[in-house]
Amino acid sequence: MAIKLIVGLGNPGKDYQSHRHNVGFWFCDALANLYSATFKKESKFSGDVTQVTISGLSVRLLKPNTFMNRSGRSIQALAKFYQLDAVEILVVHDELDLDFGTAKLKAEGGHGGHNGLRDTIKALSTKSFYRLRLGIGHPGDKSQVADYVLHAPNKSELTQIQNAMTDALQVIDDVVKGDTDKAMKNLHTKD
Repeated sequence: MAIKLIVGLGNPGKDYQSHRHNVGFWFCDALANLYSATFKKESKFSGDVTQVTISGLSVRLLKPNTFMNRSGRSIQALAKFYQLDAVEILVVHDELDLDFGTAKLKAEGGHGGHNGLRDTIKALSTKSFYRLRLGIGHPGDKSQVADYVLHAPNKSELTQIQNAMTDALQVIDDVVKGDTDKAMKNLHTKD
């Protein structure tokens, strides 16, 4: 099944843009940049939306303006409006359980404590959507997670995150075309 919507999870506003929690936004920005697309605010979807053509297929990019914990509202509004099935959606998010520089593609699954995913699962009433997980490392202690995700990565971490995004951008054509097995094989197999 082809992907028709790519959602980057993050928090809106200048205060949050450099935070680890916003790597989903960064990925959507990189994708929009790659295809010379510009986001515009769409109040009916509570988010910033643009459209790109990847491998001949029309794909919408969405950055919810609802803050991380309410991401599902924005995703559900757009999916409902364009009559998209959950399996046609790719959600891009930060992943504490992956090291910096790691990008993993996943078909469905739980939320793993990620509030943006938790709200998306609730809003779509299913776990059956694709995820692109971008590693941001773990602070080491559960009690430090909230503070950790709301801070900017250091220079070396940022470089590694950017490398992971580059790796993911190289397989996005296959992901969009629905050839997720090929995309996973290429993304998950490092030289």
